Amino acid sequence: MSLRVVAVDLENEAISKTWLELLDHYARDPMGGGSGLSDYAKANLVRELQGQPGFHGALAYSGDEAVGLINCFTAFSTFAAKPLLNIHDIVTRADRRGQGVGQALLHWAEQRGRELGCCKLTLEVLTNNTRALAAYERAGFAPYVLDPVAGHALFLQKYLSEN
Repeated sequence: MSLRVVAVDLENEAISKTWLELLDHYARDPMGGGSGLSDYAKANLVRELQGQPGFHGALAYSGDEAVGLINCFTAFSTFAAKPLLNIHDIVTRADRRGQGVGQALLHWAEQRGRELGCCKLTLEVLTNNTRALAAYERAGFAPYVLDPVAGHALFLQKYLSEN
């Protein structure tokens, strides 16, 4: 399958619609929560992201069909004193998995991170998502460890408002 990965232009209505549909596809997957995007998110997400200067997203296309997406946000590493790029969402359409889409999107994120002068890429993944874990390992990702004696880092959250 020939793939083309292009940066998301949220000012383009057709691209924004395609991007939102793919993100909802991800949210409906058990690894994305299983319930789809809320009506609020569907109505407001594109507009809200347009105001986020640290957003970097891409769509993967096979021909004219969008088959995957990646959403990243810049953050900062205080230990390295450099920016980092966090992969917040990555999805391949269910019927296109195992065809290199995820690897192409991860490669795009790595290139974007290098362009931005980032020291590293970060992401979080559910521990039972073995397929994604294997894909991330193939792309060079490893668990975050400062000192093996201290163990692996955990990703925690605390809600400040309703979802």
